[in-house]
Amino acid sequence: MNSRPLTEVTPVTIHGSFTLTLDLAAPPARVYTAYADPAQRRRWFRIPSTPEHASHELDFRVGGHELARGLFAPAAGGEESLEYRSAFWDIVPDERVVFSYAVTVNDIRRWVSLVTIELCPQDAGTHLRHTEHYVFLAWTGDGRNDVAHLKGGTRLQLNGLLAALSDRS
Repeated sequence: MNSRPLTEVTPVTIHGSFTLTLDLAAPPARVYTAYADPAQRRRWFRIPSTPEHASHELDFRVGGHELARGLFAPAAGGEESLEYRSAFWDIVPDERVVFSYAVTVNDIRRWVSLVTIELCPQDAGTHLRHTEHYVFLAWTGDGRNDVAHLKGGTRLQLNGLLAALSDRS
């Protein structure tokens, strides 16, 4: 991998995959609803943004999409325009969701992923398995921090899901 500033997409890509798991006290139907219902999804799925610049839409069906946009001011200064755009490929209620998504930062497509969410009944709850296959099209440095950021950000989203399911308000 080359070491270069993030300025454009290059012919060299970084491929990889990871799986994260989470045990939830909620049954699969409730976890599925947290993905499918727009109001519940907004409670835990967010991209970094100031509230006045955030937007979100969800059309949860095979052939549907999700779009989230925002403007973020990282600690290093300046502003970053963020866009998350997904497409749903397979949905089995209360069991599985398969989707692809792309993340664009300041008009540069950074990465594209294929994700499978599996909701496995476990006692009175759910064992959630998030498997993601990614390709980075643009990255910073040698890409290691970008991959770590993707995995860490995904874990934070899943922690948000856990908190949303724990909050009965």
